[in-house]
Order: sequence, then structure tokens, then C-alpha cells
Amino acid sequence: MDKFVKPRPQFPKKAVVTSGMPYGNKLLHFGHLGMILRADVFARFLRDRIGKDNVIYVSGTDCYGSPVIEAYRKLQEEGKCKDKSMLDYVTENHNKQKEVLDRFEVSFNFYGGSAIGRASVVHKDVSKWFIEKLYQNGMVSKHSSYQFYDTKHKCLLNGRQVVGKCPIDNCQSEKGYADECDLGHQYLPQDLIDPVSTLSGEKPVLVKVENLYFNLENCTEILNEWINSIDRKSDTPQFMVKEIKEFFKKPEIYIKRDYFDEFDKVKDTLPPFTEIERGEKAPKTIVFDKLEDRETACEILAKHSIRYRTGKTLTPFRLTGNIDWGVPCPTIDGIEGQTFYVWPESLWAPISFTKTYLESKGFDENEWQKYWADPDAQVYQFLGEDNLYFYGPAQQAMWLYTQGSHPLLNPEKGQLQLTKINPIKSILYMNKKASSSGSVKPPMANEFLEHYTAEQIRMHFLAMNLANNNVSLSPKAFDSEASDDEIDPVVKEGNLLTNVYNRILRTVFYSTQAHFDGVLPRSSIDASTMEECKKAILDVERFMYDKKFHQVFNALDVFIRNINKYWVKEINNCVTEEKLGHLTANTMQMIFVANTLLHPIAPSGTENVADYIGFNKDLCFDWANIFGKYESVLDRSRGGTLKELKPKEDFFKRHQSQLDELAKKNQA
Repeated sequence: MDKFVKPRPQFPKKAVVTSGMPYGNKLLHFGHLGMILRADVFARFLRDRIGKDNVIYVSGTDCYGSPVIEAYRKLQEEGKCKDKSMLDYVTENHNKQKEVLDRFEVSFNFYGGSAIGRASVVHKDVSKWFIEKLYQNGMVSKHSSYQFYDTKHKCLLNGRQVVGKCPIDNCQSEKGYADECDLGHQYLPQDLIDPVSTLSGEKPVLVKVENLYFNLENCTEILNEWINSIDRKSDTPQFMVKEIKEFFKKPEIYIKRDYFDEFDKVKDTLPPFTEIERGEKAPKTIVFDKLEDRETACEILAKHSIRYRTGKTLTPFRLTGNIDWGVPCPTIDGIEGQTFYVWPESLWAPISFTKTYLESKGFDENEWQKYWADPDAQVYQFLGEDNLYFYGPAQQAMWLYTQGSHPLLNPEKGQLQLTKINPIKSILYMNKKASSSGSVKPPMANEFLEHYTAEQIRMHFLAMNLANNNVSLSPKAFDSEASDDEIDPVVKEGNLLTNVYNRILRTVFYSTQAHFDGVLPRSSIDASTMEECKKAILDVERFMYDKKFHQVFNALDVFIRNINKYWVKEINNCVTEEKLGHLTANTMQMIFVANTLLHPIAPSGTENVADYIGFNKDLCFDWANIFGKYESVLDRSRGGTLKELKPKEDFFKRHQSQLDELAKKNQA
């Protein structure tokens, strides 16, 4: 009886992988790597698992939005961008981002820019389709909402041009902006605490401006149904479920205890609410049935100088604004001449990139639907925890309501399918939260390549348990307080390649060259070896499916170390050429499996191993062959002949700086 009775996970026939888009005003830092490298490993795995022609990995530069505008404005003030248009500015940053990602061996099918080239044209069409579809289905409304206005500069302020304190209760963010904080909490502009204009340094006033909104506050019921439908699935992070469900609460206000007496004087003037006691020291909680009632209450409380915080809840999701640098929005409900707010258009940008990529390959204009609008396909989105609101409630609701006014949770073929969200927890830097807008600045991605190889970084990020915990990135090369004898955590994970896997590869190569003239001996493979290989394959498959990459690393670590142990244990018994040939065949079988499983993580190194062994690369990384014997994927023209491996040659190398440091220690 097969002891592997647990059903294997079911993968889609086609897949799109996306990762969070960096803004066009910045270069890549380590936080971007945390998302992008995990997405790349998964995309590469899917290509091996379901076929490379069935997987598309897209992402790109988020060219629009107030962070880009504000950064460009400051550079112009400093005289650094005089000869560059906004498009020149974001295109230059886009090219630099792509250059660094290439160095990390990120395998995008398409890395575009929402304002760059053919993708920008496609993106305008997709944006127009979305808003017209949502409006047609009764989910877009015109609202007069508050926006900040700088009286000194006589202009409306957008996004990052206003800085204050987040009004969401218990928020730990360093900065709150016009309608969201740097941790991704959404709120209405009038709720921002102590706003200051970045243009004048003065307090802006609030004025009413008409914009278009998606009626997200009306979607609680179907979103609850969605989150409950994925809650117990093995590939759903529980912290994601918890955080998203917090947005489904009714609108709440929290009154500080110091203001209880003042509150009692005005509470009868507030819209209907329910008061909840949370304990003697807790703030007073008042709950409203409707969002507009809460906002009316906030205005009354503010008028009487009563300090309060608001709770998470679903609010109308802004679709448009009055920024010139943006995707043009068609005239809807009398609102004309506006551009799309950056967040909604960045959510459907991966569709634009997919369409652009498929068009460049000569496919029919509807080919994208086989990836985004087919129940047999799946879209996997990798993002940071602080963007859960957008990719969770906002995106899923917009996708659902492209169907019509009464959407199905499981859409029919031809309708946009719900995506799988794969968030990561925060990557701390030296145990501190770092951000380009915060007090602790993150090191740039390219700086890591001055001290580590791309494979070492890929291994290190994979080993982080970011699916469950905040993890500190503490590379020794960046740690001024690290002692000389301290182990470098980045090098440590990379050692699985540079030490352990290298060791068994060299051993088998040198043994085969010495005893069999470099030709792999033909011999039977033990059932126990095939069983151990099968277990490793199924473990990695399950962990990959669940996106538990740290467990993928652990499973590979155990398997590769066991290959070494097996050789060491058996080599002393190989008193004849036949026994050595048998040991070599069994070891090569495990190397074949290990090399296939490592391929998504260390692509160049494993492909080099395959070349030296003589594996057919079209066969050896294809999971259609992974349960078979290694002889079946050998290049027949090579006849099992290994390429010569010279003395002290490595398949997986350390960074030159590490080799120089090691040489100094040896000399000392």
C-alpha cells in the first residue's frame, strides 16, 4: 500500500503570476526583493510543473500616483530634473529597476510600465473598460468628497502632498497621507489627524470635490462569503483572513476617556448609534449602521474639539482624481476631464501587461481571457501585507461586479476569476522597520550584489518564514556591529548550494572520472532510493502549492544532506566496480531529483549542472519526468558522458568578496 495517501494538490492548466509594482520614482530596495523573488520562484516552479507555455509572469513600474509626482516636483525644485519630462523620469527608473531584476535572474515574461510604450496604450483601454463596466452594473457613484487645498499655493493637494497622523485606532504607522497611511489603512481625508501641506508646511483646508467612487461599502456580504470560502484552505495565510475580516466591521468611533464628559454633552445630537463598553480603561466605542452616519458624527465631534479615532470599515473606493499625470478617465455621469486614481488602475495593470505580452507574441486579442477569465486558470498575486486592503476587498469586489449587479462568487467562463492573494509579512532591517519614507532607510537591491551572489540572496529570501511572521533581514555585510566570528545568515542559507550540494556533485563527478572514464555507469536503482525521491518531490510540491517557501527550503536541505550522508555511508562498502556503479546510479538519481527541485530557486546553477551531467534541459526540469529514472532525461547524443570537472571547480560559487575574505583568514 502506498504510504503517500494524501491527495496531491491540483494545479491550474494555465497561470499568471504577478508581484507588487514598485513606484516609478524609486529604485528597488530589499522589500521589493521579498515579493518579487518569491513570485519568481513560484513562476519558475509552475513552468516546470504545468509547462512553460502555460505560465506568464508579469509586473512592472507603477508610473502614476502622487508619490511619483511629489518626487519629481522636489527634484525639479532642486534643479535635478530640468531636462526630463515626467515620462522620461519614470522610464529611466523603470529601466534601472529592470536592470537590477535581471541581475537577480528574475524571469518576467513581461516587465512593463503603466505609462511606457505599447503597454500604456493597452492600459488606457483596459482602464476605460473597467470603469464603464462597473458603472453599467450600478457600482460607480459620483460623490462630493473632501480634498485638501493649500491656500498659500492655491492648489488641491493629492496623496503624499499631505502628511499627518493615521486616524485608524492602534495604527503604528509613521505617516498618514491624504487618504491612506504608510501601512495601507484607508480612511476619509477629513479623518486625518493634524494634516500639513508638504508644499507650504501649513495646515491645508478641506474643500468639496466631485470624484467617481466604486461602491465598496455595499459589498460586505459577498466579500464575507469570499473570505469564508478560502479561510480553511491550506494555501490561505490566516493572518490575511484576520486582517481582511477587520474591514467588514460596522463603522466605529473610539472616544478617549479624557473626553467622556464632553461626549455626554453632544451625544444626543449624533446620528443613531450603539454604545459598547470595552472595559474600565478602554476608550468608549460607538457603532453606526451606515458610514455616512459615522462621518456626520465625526464632524460634530471635531466641531466640539472631542478627540477620537475611527475603526476599520469598508469605505467608497475612489476611482478618479484631478491629477494631470494619470490615465485619462472617460466621461462618466457628467464627470469629465479626470484621471484615474493610481490604486484602482494599478490593480488591473497586470491584465494590461498580460494583454501586451500576448499581443507581442502574435496571439489573438482575446487570448488574455484564457488566463484571467477561465475557471481552469489561476492568477497568483504576491504582495506586501500593507497592500491587503487593495488586493483583498477592493480588487476582489471590483472583479466580481464586472459580471453584473448580482455576481457569482464562482464566475462562469468568460468572466474575471478571483485571484489567489499571497501576502508576505514585513521584512525588518536589522530588526527595525525600514522604508524610503521613514526614519530607517532600506538598502537598495543592487547593494546586496556587491557582497552576495544572486543565488545566495534567492536562497536567503526563500528561507524566510514570511508567510507567517515578520522577519529581520540582517546581512553581516551591512551589520556594523557584527563580530568577525559571527555567522552571516545570508551565506548560511547559501551554503546549501555552495557547500553541501557542491560537495556531492564534485564527489560523484571526480569518482566517475577516475573509475568510469567520465561515463555514468549503468546500474539498477534501489526501490528505497526511488521512495526517498518521491517523498522529497511530494513534500516540495505541497509546500510550493501552499507558498510555504521556508518549508520548501527545509525539505531540500534535508534531502540534499541525506544524499551526502548516503554516499559517505555506502562508499566504504564499494569494494568492486559493480558496487561503486550501483552507488553512483542511486546517487545520480537523487541528484537528478534535487536538481529539478532546486531549479526554480537557483536556475543558472542547476542548468549548469544539467549541462555537465548531460541532461536534456527540455526533459530534466519537466515534472512530467520527475518520478522516472534519470537515464530517461539524458541527452542521447552524449551517451551518459559527463563534461570534465576540473579540480576545485564549483557549480555554485561564493561571491568574490567572500572568497577574498576567506583567503585573508587562511593567510593569517
